[in-house]
Amino acid sequence: MTTLLTFAPALAHTQPGHPENHTRLAGMVETLEKMGVLAGVTAVAPQTATTEQLQRVHDLRLIEHIRRVSQRGGGLLDHGDTYATADSYELARLAAGACCQAVDKIMTGEAERGFALVRPPGHHAEFSRVSGFCLINNIAVAARQARVVHGVRRVLIVDFDVHHGNGTQDIFYEDDTVLFASLHLFAPFFYPGVGSLQESGLEKGEGYTLNVPLPPYVGDVGYNLFFQELIVPAARQFRPDLILVSAGFDAHWQDPLAVAGLSLTGYGQIAQTLVQLADELCEGRILFVLEGGYKLDVLTLGIANVFQALNGRDQIFDPIGPMPQTEQKVTDLLEGLKQRHLRN
Repeated sequence: MTTLLTFAPALAHTQPGHPENHTRLAGMVETLEKMGVLAGVTAVAPQTATTEQLQRVHDLRLIEHIRRVSQRGGGLLDHGDTYATADSYELARLAAGACCQAVDKIMTGEAERGFALVRPPGHHAEFSRVSGFCLINNIAVAARQARVVHGVRRVLIVDFDVHHGNGTQDIFYEDDTVLFASLHLFAPFFYPGVGSLQESGLEKGEGYTLNVPLPPYVGDVGYNLFFQELIVPAARQFRPDLILVSAGFDAHWQDPLAVAGLSLTGYGQIAQTLVQLADELCEGRILFVLEGGYKLDVLTLGIANVFQALNGRDQIFDPIGPMPQTEQKVTDLLEGLKQRHLRN
């Protein structure tokens, strides 16, 4: 079993006061090494994505927009809070390229599984629009790399970031070769405001988008129920050749941007479930790709627990413990989604 790490921290992509800044990954590898979770992990230096790789999932006009804003020295890329610095275009290409390279290593057997610790994040970037701190959709670029270069027939993308992966959904909404499953907080006025259970794909992609719109304070028990009774059975029906994971750690109960209620133990159990699923369905081939997570100690420990799972270690680091609130019941939502997405 070989686990890889590709690291593209984009330290020059940062804006003072913005939650998605360089401190999220600064010193991360050194900390993980001190924790002992990188023992036996192979580091892979990232390579820049080509324009061809980016155009598999993005309009060339969007790519050029990001490039022009960066060349001007930076600024806002949209009407919200998605920014670029003078270095952001090249750093975004490096993040996407790192994910492609990790897929290459996994699909050629040089590694079995891995984690791409990269930023800027990607899952909100749509075909023709940046949003939600995201410039290039890293996991979508990686999925198309697997399909186009390695002939992978079916890719499962699981997104457990607390925000819906609207960009990934947009890119694959009419695609029956990618099953996109997103578990996310879905409450009035919560970003990005999409990801309802009725959004399930179009044309040949109908049924290949699986949205799990969660109420606040679902917690560990609720998340585990959705994985064990919905995501795992749906994956078994789909039978992917590769699993990609949009790994956001902002569903933790202490994260400043959301109130989903997961603990580090809950996150660790999700990672273990997904690694075991990859072992069962696709010879262990799984790549985690970093998305959100804005409480730095939680982010570090969450990433460490993913490496524990990737390396087959049962220990989960959780010095913080569970949320103090009572967990929401999700039985009705779960049963409705099972009826909608699972065959009898």
